[in-house]
Amino acid sequence: MLISVQQEDFDVAAVTRELCGNRKDLGAVVTFSGIVRDQSTDQNLIALELEHYPGMTEKALEDIAHSAMKRWDIVDLAITHRVGQLKPAENIVMVVVISAHRKEAFDACEFLMDYLKTQAPFWKKEITRQGEEWIEFKQSDQQAADRWK
Repeated sequence: MLISVQQEDFDVAAVTRELCGNRKDLGAVVTFSGIVRDQSTDQNLIALELEHYPGMTEKALEDIAHSAMKRWDIVDLAITHRVGQLKPAENIVMVVVISAHRKEAFDACEFLMDYLKTQAPFWKKEITRQGEEWIEFKQSDQQAADRWK
């Protein structure tokens, strides 16, 4: 399991190669990459700033990852989440899940993203030309996570 919270950008292909190695028992590799989009109402986002508590955040990501490993028959996974100030179109999050079968990998990847949105301790602030504003929690994210209960 590879868990990383970092400021620097990530390379999905490099992490996937590291996770897979030379294994011959894999039938599925599912990746999700999230990028910063201009979600401000008037499309004038300068940056999205993500804050976290080092140590606590990594532990929460590990707990989420262990939940996925227990629930699905997956071989391994990686979660990388960026923090700091990110501009529109920059990478923000990556999840890679490897397994023998695609359904397990797809479901685990979707579960991980739903739980990252609702259970991972990150705080997001929009920086626009008009000022700064903390982003509120979305009920739709919680509804997506609730379906896994």
